[in-house]
Amino acid sequence: MLADEGDSTAHSGALSDDLLLSMEWISSLITFIASALPAWRDDPRRTGEAGENKLSTQLCGRLNSLCRHTPGWDFLQFRREEPGETDGRRAIDLVASPAGNIIWINGRSYDDYQYLLPIECKRLPTPEGKNRDLREYVITGSGSTGGIQRFKAGHHGDQHERAAMIGYVQENDVTHWHKTVGTWIDDLVNNSIPGWSVADKLTLASHDKTTRVATLASTHDRTKGITSSIQIDHLWIEM
Repeated sequence: MLADEGDSTAHSGALSDDLLLSMEWISSLITFIASALPAWRDDPRRTGEAGENKLSTQLCGRLNSLCRHTPGWDFLQFRREEPGETDGRRAIDLVASPAGNIIWINGRSYDDYQYLLPIECKRLPTPEGKNRDLREYVITGSGSTGGIQRFKAGHHGDQHERAAMIGYVQENDVTHWHKTVGTWIDDLVNNSIPGWSVADKLTLASHDKTTRVATLASTHDRTKGITSSIQIDHLWIEM
């Protein structure tokens, strides 16, 4: 069964059907994830955690529950620590994937064993520790584990033109980190670090001070022979 482009509501409960969705549908998926963040954070049943892995595992479980119980989203699943499509040695924190359906977007098919959206998760601030870099949301000076850095280098999402990053804001607020991340990128540009420009800076799209959730966006050129740029939607939640 082929869906109308952008229609994600008429196939609730269907398995093994083909769903034809437009590229713009990814934006709806990102909005779905963003809308889930406040209730997840505030859920009294959720044990208080600070570590990135435990937070991301909790969020993955919440998103899967929502998919199963929200009409129009039960053809999706979320998975943790998914091996990269090109380099399986690199794991992506969180991915959104079909659940029993074949989903077509822009002529490409996705099934249970592929993912629609790679998602990197980072704490703000970066926790202190040996070999940790305070700028880890963006880059690491002694490796390639920075959040945005991984996408620019093609280590994550090299087969995708859209990605997302979730920022767990554990100190200060969204305004502080938007300015700080911008300063980090300015420093990379001013120090002539290859591949970085002011075009890599994040644009604040929305900031709900009641739910304490913000959405930001950035677009990045990539290296390693990848000609297409990648758009990253950043979802920040003040914990």
